[in-house]
Amino acid sequence: MNTLRAQVEDYLRLRRALGFKLERAGLLLPQLVAYLDAAGATTVTSDLAIAWARLPERAQPNHWAARLAVARGFARYLQAIHPATEVPPAGVFPTRRHRPTPYLWSAVDIRLLLETTRSLRPRLRAAAHEALFGLLAVSGMRLGEAVGLHRDDVDLGHGVITIRHAKFDRSRLVPLHPTATMALRGYAIERDQLCPRPRSEAFFLTSRGTSLNRSDVDKTLRQLTTTMGIRTATVHPRAHDLRHALAVHTLLGWMRDGVNVDEHIGVLSTYLGHVAPADTYWYLSATPELMALAAERLDVRFGGQR
Repeated sequence: MNTLRAQVEDYLRLRRALGFKLERAGLLLPQLVAYLDAAGATTVTSDLAIAWARLPERAQPNHWAARLAVARGFARYLQAIHPATEVPPAGVFPTRRHRPTPYLWSAVDIRLLLETTRSLRPRLRAAAHEALFGLLAVSGMRLGEAVGLHRDDVDLGHGVITIRHAKFDRSRLVPLHPTATMALRGYAIERDQLCPRPRSEAFFLTSRGTSLNRSDVDKTLRQLTTTMGIRTATVHPRAHDLRHALAVHTLLGWMRDGVNVDEHIGVLSTYLGHVAPADTYWYLSATPELMALAAERLDVRFGGQR
């Protein structure tokens, strides 16, 4: 077996044993090894790693930077075994994190969405999507977390959801309001009546008894928001924006009530499953109304002198 290929397998095995999924690395590192083999190299060099990362040539710098990050991770591991290995420098490719402009769902929008969802057919499709979108709106869960729920993850007796594989493979508990628990219980009863012998243990089921997938949910949401008249050539409401809306409306409520956001941001950050409160603070800068309220509070605090 090629030595580099074997070392890639050892690297992936070790990192995955530590809890990292490394799905991208699992796809890209064999390609890097093939590139190094074709160049006659026996280990990673900075020049070859950068040249490989810059493929395809017409891709965006963000794409190149992501590829180089994978190569750098493997090179750092390999350097401990073979000191001749070169670790490519960071920052070779200019990158810019792009966040899509979120759609701020209002309470009226969400009610209309759930009402429109009831027109879907078959009936189980309608029930599953209504419960799913309602859960996203009141819990701020990520779409992938919600469609990945198993029945045992949803404790309707205590009103708590367990997310076992959240972002970065973290786990967390999501307590629910009693009204949300009641709505999910109603869906579960209807689901079991309409599909008594499901093919999946997923909590949210398709009309075929299989688990929902993100692609189909996104397609359904595009259909619904077009019917509602809120989707236009420039406005593209997403399921993830329901999470954004929960965070924004929570922060707006705190600021209007005079709550110290700094003292409570950790609670919201934990509930949303953010790695750090800094990720939650982003919502302050992402919404004009929040920015305006923050400016007003600064004026009050400092008497207009800043």
